[in-house]
Amino acid sequence: MVTIPATLLLEERAALAMNAVTGLADHDLDGIPFFSANLLARPARLDHGDWDYGSSHGRLTDAILLTRQMTGGKDSDGKDWDPHWDQIADRYRQTLFDLLHEDGLTYRREHPRGHWKPNANLIDQRATLLALTTTVLATGDPKARAAADKQVQALKRIAIKERDVWFYPASEYTASGWPSENAVDLHLAPDPASFSGRLIMPLLRYHQATGNQDALDLCEWFARLIVDKSGVYLPDGSFNPARAYRSGHFHTRVGTLEGLARLARHTGDHGLTEFSRRSYDWVLTQATRFGWTPGDLADQRYEHETCSLVDLIGLGTTLAGSGLTSYWSVVERFVRNHLAASQLRDVSWVESAPDRSGDEVGWRTYVDVGERVLGAFCGYGAPNDYVSDVPLGRGHTNDVQACCVGSGVRGLFWAWNSIVTGDNALTRINLLLTRAHRTVDVLSHLPVEGKVELLINEPVEELRVRVPEWAGYARLTLARGDEVRTGAERIWAPDGYLSIPKPQLGERIVVTFPMVEQTTTELAAGNEFRTTWRGDDVIAIDPPGRSRPMYGDRPEHAGGLRDYELHRPETEWSW
Repeated sequence: MVTIPATLLLEERAALAMNAVTGLADHDLDGIPFFSANLLARPARLDHGDWDYGSSHGRLTDAILLTRQMTGGKDSDGKDWDPHWDQIADRYRQTLFDLLHEDGLTYRREHPRGHWKPNANLIDQRATLLALTTTVLATGDPKARAAADKQVQALKRIAIKERDVWFYPASEYTASGWPSENAVDLHLAPDPASFSGRLIMPLLRYHQATGNQDALDLCEWFARLIVDKSGVYLPDGSFNPARAYRSGHFHTRVGTLEGLARLARHTGDHGLTEFSRRSYDWVLTQATRFGWTPGDLADQRYEHETCSLVDLIGLGTTLAGSGLTSYWSVVERFVRNHLAASQLRDVSWVESAPDRSGDEVGWRTYVDVGERVLGAFCGYGAPNDYVSDVPLGRGHTNDVQACCVGSGVRGLFWAWNSIVTGDNALTRINLLLTRAHRTVDVLSHLPVEGKVELLINEPVEELRVRVPEWAGYARLTLARGDEVRTGAERIWAPDGYLSIPKPQLGERIVVTFPMVEQTTTELAAGNEFRTTWRGDDVIAIDPPGRSRPMYGDRPEHAGGLRDYELHRPETEWSW
């Protein structure tokens, strides 16, 4: 145990999310997870749906592996995981493989209460490949690699290939092939960002991990489809609002941009980086500075999906890692605020049924709903409320969705993995959040105090620390032992980071600067919110939320110290 500031700790939040990741499992249905929860219903309920299969198993398996990397298999109290969690993780993993058919694709199962037929939905393919890739990265499992190779081969096989474009003519492939030959003949490719674009991210990472050439081929063909042929993104970077393109659905669009930015970085395509950056800048005009995003440009614009926010975090880290370092400040604001705030940490307002007499076994349950989703990230939320319950758009829908539970953990991982980057020649601290790392431990007192402690674990040639724009420089101090320097001196690198030459093993370095409070007016789908900030953290929003306000008395703002055993992974691997 070490004493650390009682501020936001991403690995602890990931461990808390494991309660919801495993709590969604329906033991009456062989562990198939419930997809959604309605927490405003009296009593609250968990429901199954058509996303129970490849999508949910992929997202949740991915989340479990990422959480284990962040925590070393410890829960939020620092104890070993509940063995029950491992049992559910094994069940999810086995079902993930069971859903893969002989043709290499993952298929949904028919349900007697469902409206869907068995099919290989393209969105399910993405989540499944995501989980298989993370499994290969985390464990090197040959079964996962063989399954991923086969799935990538299938995704390439079923693509319609023409001289200058590859595409999928529908959202679902069937055991008998594409549902309409006419769609193929007429070159119909509805919403290619949904069906092709979002596949780029896991395909590219799988190629980087294994060298699979088919995966890279698909990435490059899908990028050409999206950028040059589809019209999904307009010339100014905005989203095409046409209904055929899901009314500019944010999760789909930003997720595709994240993949394109990664591909640009991998191939050195500066034009593609600029394409992604231009759209990202437009997206930021539609979001609030604290990370709330509209669901789309039409009826869903009043609803925020955690999935969309995580895409924004992933895209921000990718662009920042490509040299556009100003986006680190965007990532930090989003993580500190809407990602952290939209995690469910209090379920006292959720009313569950006293017994299972009202359950529809294998379809819906009303028992222990709040307890089961504690730690979940919001499915559809308002700017200052875990639920979106407004008289506009679609009104109230799902408060928890399995996809957002899994995505929330991925957002935590992306940020946690980006806090410290580089090697022993040059190590960078990009986000001022607490974590232990092979090279340097970062202990952040923000936003309670403008203070960051750096504990050096390995000597490096140069350590660089990003300083927030609002912190200025004149009153910044850098303390190394008895030496104290100020921001007015020559302690800066050309990229604007604070430069610390040759830190040595065992050295303790302290950076301090004044905290700044300010108030902004944020616009969310036409509604104004008066927002009070302390540094990069929102400490109050007016008007407040009604059902479960997300901003106000957040525990990470209370101050003080605590004892905690930070996890320092033996091997760092990234996404």
